[in-house]
Amino acid sequence: MKISGGLKEEGVVVGNTYDKYGSGNPIERMLVKGFDNALSDLVKDAAPETIHEIGCGEGFWVLNWNKEGFDARGSDFSSKVIDIARGNAVEKGVSPEIFKARSIYELSKNEDSADLVVCCEVLEHLENPEEGLATLARIARQHVILSVPREPLWRALNMMRFKYFASLGNTPGHVQHWSKSKFVQLVEKYFRVVRVRTPLPWSMVLCDALK
Repeated sequence: MKISGGLKEEGVVVGNTYDKYGSGNPIERMLVKGFDNALSDLVKDAAPETIHEIGCGEGFWVLNWNKEGFDARGSDFSSKVIDIARGNAVEKGVSPEIFKARSIYELSKNEDSADLVVCCEVLEHLENPEEGLATLARIARQHVILSVPREPLWRALNMMRFKYFASLGNTPGHVQHWSKSKFVQLVEKYFRVVRVRTPLPWSMVLCDALK
């Protein structure tokens, strides 16, 4: 699977800077596995027929869900990373048309609704996360899964591995920072929170759409 590898668009790093799913570091593999297990458990709880991942990057999860039999598609603001996702889809024998370049702020109920909307590792990058959540609330038919880095743990772990010292451990591009409780409080303004998972070092929630 091709990774963007630090590609930038509009001055923003898009997709993954490296292949975290194929990392040889045992600690990193453990953390990624924890995230994967939590996300898979919540998708199982939601039991959707259709999935739309917002901020899909190179399409790792969308392609996996299609392989598992879900009708899944993805979107991302970056046309460059969507080109990579489409290439990855072709390599796996999946239609590249399931991926499209679109900002979270431009999503519409008619074109972008799904039984389950997944938006992981996106909100912390948004200047206006509440506008993003309001958009997700409009397009979600039944369930939404959201995840963000759990602060201040995220930055502390970066410092422990000697990353981003100049910015006190803040990952480049992260302009929002929430503890678990603050994130849940924010999400509850737009959804009914059903389950909360805390795979180290993230906060992840499964929500019901408010009708």
